Amino acid sequence: MAASKTKAVGGLPISEPLLTMALTHKSYTAENPGAVDNERLEFLGDAVIELAYTDYLYHTYPQRSEGELSAARAAAVSEPSLARLARTLGLGARIRLGRGEEMSGGRHRDSLLADAFEAVVGALYLEHGWDVARKFVISHLGSLKLPVTTDHKGRLQELLQASSKQTPSYHVLEESGPDHAKTFVVEVVHKGRRLGRGIGRSKKEAEQKAAAEALDRLLARSSD
Repeated sequence: MAASKTKAVGGLPISEPLLTMALTHKSYTAENPGAVDNERLEFLGDAVIELAYTDYLYHTYPQRSEGELSAARAAAVSEPSLARLARTLGLGARIRLGRGEEMSGGRHRDSLLADAFEAVVGALYLEHGWDVARKFVISHLGSLKLPVTTDHKGRLQELLQASSKQTPSYHVLEESGPDHAKTFVVEVVHKGRRLGRGIGRSKKEAEQKAAAEALDRLLARSSD
């Protein structure tokens, strides 16, 4: 039996049947019953991307908090981010779409492109294994050079407002030292509960550190 032909994505070969599946949208299979869509590969690729990038962040930013790393990962693996990578790789032109999806501009839609990128990563994992798939993910996501956010206050407020309309408040517990070298101790409170405490050379710095501590505690609790 002749070997399957291969095609390349980002310089890596993938067998033609597997790549075709990775780039087949469900709208195409609705009109072509014999075809297989990319949803299972997308499911697999999503997990590979998240683990690969989580591992990258963990080892690249050893001094960053769990809250900061979570925010950086969310930005990197977001739909717009993955869609940009799909465009860079030229995946849009290679996706098989149904007529209706094609006419509605689906080939340029972020959600569809992001799904295709995830599916291609899933295909690379099946074809070449974890090491190759991980390097592929990092070579693209790592090159984005996304900053790890230091806006702990904004991140904390976003997290708390997802479950409560009440925003956190910050209170100065202590202010000491001369005017040119003051030290502030601040606590952050939400619904009467103390979430964290921070010390800094300014109120703003102390508030950010208090929010960072609160994020670490809340996220650690949610992962238990």
